[in-house]
Amino acid sequence: MNGLFAAVRSACARVAEHARFVTIAPAALERFVDAQRDLAAPAGADPAHQHFDDPETTLAYVVTLDAINFGSGWFPELRKRPGMSGYFTVATCLREQFARAGAWSADELAQLDADRCAEIFEQRANPAVRELMDLFARALRDLGGWLVARHGGSFERAVESAQGSAERLATTLAEMPLYRDVARYAGFEVPLYKRAQITAADLAAAFGGRGPGSFRDLGELTIFADNLVPHVLRCEGVLVYAPELLARIERGELVPSGSAEEVEIRAVALHAVELAVCGLRAHGVDASAQRLDYLLWHRGQRPEIKAHPRHRTRCPYY
Repeated sequence: MNGLFAAVRSACARVAEHARFVTIAPAALERFVDAQRDLAAPAGADPAHQHFDDPETTLAYVVTLDAINFGSGWFPELRKRPGMSGYFTVATCLREQFARAGAWSADELAQLDADRCAEIFEQRANPAVRELMDLFARALRDLGGWLVARHGGSFERAVESAQGSAERLATTLAEMPLYRDVARYAGFEVPLYKRAQITAADLAAAFGGRGPGSFRDLGELTIFADNLVPHVLRCEGVLVYAPELLARIERGELVPSGSAEEVEIRAVALHAVELAVCGLRAHGVDASAQRLDYLLWHRGQRPEIKAHPRHRTRCPYY
């Protein structure tokens, strides 16, 4: 099979073969597979999956949110809403902005700057995340410019251009520079495309698999490789980190974007989930990487998982 998703899987399998800092524990993987029989993720309140009264605003919200669905490397410094994570703070602030004033048009997106982002996301007096606000503004301006140049300024046309293919939507979103989630590792390219992939999944959840959320190939999505799902897999014992890498993470050191360690964390986690999907299907379970990702991401909200430090990388990819 050719295409973006196949390229992601193939590259991550190669990383797993070469990996020096992150490995898969076969016995723990087998136990993990044996423990998964119900892949329905717990009901959650992810703002990306909650629709507005009109479909146009819902569509614009999901696409806009996923344009800035990154920043986990800065989240320890982000000023968060009480009881909310960094992601939920950002997603909720954006949702409230849309509820107050409606969706941004492509032209409005193209005019946003870091000061406006700091206001919307309640970070005006927080210089520690100024770099993130700059990236948010760039990502939103890129989205506005891309909508105008490629889709007549229309969110609907942008999604319709994918013709019901999540892979095609991911490919077209990657025309924007900050979506090009590709690393170099051991002399070859490793595409991961977390945000480009999750957009189709979020649209499907927000629209109940209908209209703009209808994609025939959702089952071909990989996991949305970030810093939480690998962390949960490590807590489950499925992933084993080299002692020196684990010590750096526990000290709160940033893991540089594109470093061998960072690529291995994401890529080996993705490959481990692919192996788990194969194992579950062999047991007759209707499994997919997307379903396992949701299960692991929800598990990652538990206090006992959050009690352990996860890797932090500052980049526009997750």
